[in-house]
Amino acid sequence: MDIPSASTPIVCDMTNAPDTVQQRLEEYGLLFGRHLVGRERTGRGIRFRLRAEPGVAAWVRDLAAREKACCGFFAFDVTLDGEQVVWDCAVSDDDTARAILEEYYLLPDTAPRGPEELPERLASKGLRFMAGPTRSEAPAGGGGRGRA
Repeated sequence: MDIPSASTPIVCDMTNAPDTVQQRLEEYGLLFGRHLVGRERTGRGIRFRLRAEPGVAAWVRDLAAREKACCGFFAFDVTLDGEQVVWDCAVSDDDTARAILEEYYLLPDTAPRGPEELPERLASKGLRFMAGPTRSEAPAGGGGRGRA
């Protein structure tokens, strides 16, 4: 996993994203609600373990690619380990990035509560958002694989 340098801006730039922040968070809620089997902190960051049901690995890889495209301070590695998809996540060596990584670790708990509050919490930790399409402009389904 290639972890970005500490000079990488801590910004979520969704100006070219196929989905909105809310749609992305709804997608996380769907993914974790259906497929998450565990999570843990690692020496380099965090790890999500998901059931390797048909389409899940591709969905996670697609979601990780979209996340990396908007949040360049993240690094992701998606692998298969038996019947699990292992999603490793790390961030640049920056206090704000580490605070955002902790919120990322909490997503299985916070995403299902509703996507409205999380962007405010992330912003309070120092993440800057650059808006992408509005909900009415984004494609239905968030542009992701939310149907796996």
